[in-house]
Amino acid sequence: MVPVEGEDLGLPEAYGPDRLFVSVGADRLDDALRPLALAGHPTAHLPLEDPIELGGEFFRWEFATAVAGAVIGIQPFDQPNVQEAKDNTRRLLSEGRVADPGYDDLGSLLGQVRQGDYVAVQAYAPRTAEMESRLHAVRMRFRDRLRVATTVGFGPRFLHSTGQLHKGGPNTGVFVQIVEPPREDIPVPGQAYTFGILLAAQATGDLQSLRDHGRRVARVHLADFEESLEA
Repeated sequence: MVPVEGEDLGLPEAYGPDRLFVSVGADRLDDALRPLALAGHPTAHLPLEDPIELGGEFFRWEFATAVAGAVIGIQPFDQPNVQEAKDNTRRLLSEGRVADPGYDDLGSLLGQVRQGDYVAVQAYAPRTAEMESRLHAVRMRFRDRLRVATTVGFGPRFLHSTGQLHKGGPNTGVFVQIVEPPREDIPVPGQAYTFGILLAAQATGDLQSLRDHGRRVARVHLADFEESLEA
């Protein structure tokens, strides 16, 4: 069970049989969801009559997260695999250098995507409007071609929201780690390393953790990812 945020709503044929669509706020099922419902995709409608009811929606989905975590075997109130990635980062930083792990064969990874999987794009890159736009275009092409759910997260931020799911949840994730070194780098005050080195250590540490848990993952340049989907 993976919450999917940010995907554009597509035609019914863009989805596999593993999606649930929820509309919140309107007084009836959103017209945009009606074709999906007619095509047999499960849909739900949660009406809101007053803005104050938003508090109830926060509680609903926080509670649902805890229940879903228990169902799929994740302790909802602990994150041992997130800590594992942090430990990898600290170890790399303590060694004084972060070896470049290189880049992987994306074609091999794409060939491993199966129905029921989800694709998580993990971007260790500047969160600019241009970068968000490029990542969004990539995930939409990925969804339409492979009919799988897609997520996009910027590192290291996503580690604290979905990192435990990625490494401790069911092995249904296919991970594309996009690493774009910063154009400018500055020292971390009081430390012997820069923010660029810290980011590299976080990306490499998480990559190692994913591989240690047998996850399907490739480290790629964004341009290579874009070109692979255009082929």
